[in-house]
Amino acid sequence: MIPSLASRHSWFEATARARLAGLLDPGSFAEILPPAESQPSPHLAMLDLPGAFDDGVVVCYGQLEKKPIFAIAQEGQFMGGAVGEIHGAKIVGLLRRAVQEKPAAVLFLIDSGGVRLHEANAGLIAISEIMRAVLDARAAGVPVIALVGGSCGAFGGMGIVAKLCSAIIISEEGRLALSGPEVIETVAGVEEFDAKDRALVWRVTGGKHRYLMGDCAELVEDDIPAFRTGVAKLLAGWQEAAPGLAQLRASQQALENRLAAYATYRDGLQVWAALGIARPDSVPLLDRDSLVALKEGLPT
Repeated sequence: MIPSLASRHSWFEATARARLAGLLDPGSFAEILPPAESQPSPHLAMLDLPGAFDDGVVVCYGQLEKKPIFAIAQEGQFMGGAVGEIHGAKIVGLLRRAVQEKPAAVLFLIDSGGVRLHEANAGLIAISEIMRAVLDARAAGVPVIALVGGSCGAFGGMGIVAKLCSAIIISEEGRLALSGPEVIETVAGVEEFDAKDRALVWRVTGGKHRYLMGDCAELVEDDIPAFRTGVAKLLAGWQEAAPGLAQLRASQQALENRLAAYATYRDGLQVWAALGIARPDSVPLLDRDSLVALKEGLPT
């Protein structure tokens, strides 16, 4: 059900701290490295670029339905949520702490275009450390849930990080991919991908497409309480076995099968038709509940 405009609290439009405040139990949000203890990136200062006291990411602990939770929230309104050295170190530090303290989950509110090019190798190293830390947390029995619905989506290295998480919750407004539309257009030309065609962008990278493809566990409305409900539903009775070799090989085979099936397609409409959707052109107009029902009715 879509909330009324009066009661809606858009995830897409909210800041990182507003998302956390609405996601966690009231009064439980406790920021690690709050403003007085944080520091901006020294790399940006050397380039005479403005920094942010938290370097564009909030790390905290709190509760969700009285369960202990760690949370990471990237601030897409600062440098597109791009990952730099300090930004990445805060994320890695929280994930390593999760391995030791074993919260019920780590919630990763991803809102990022990827690596901060201003910090070059430092940003790339940070992304690799985040990847390892996510997998270490999962191996220790702590689920890492990615929440994607911000204005910057989850692209580049953070797109990979999202797929390394235990599960992804996404809104229709969310986007998830490796290369962003502008990057593809710059490298391969507008004939390959027109980044200004917003409908095409969402048909290829948007939340509805990712949900139909099975990349995301839950599709929710662009509403902070809806993300909270989605997380609570996912964590209720959560069980995740450490992936074994057979499971990893099966996942790799599934990706190879997808590439073989859809590699020549250039639009989500073609993919949706191949999935068995009778009227793929109707998908962008469907509300969340109708899309979920459609997916459940697709042939397996």
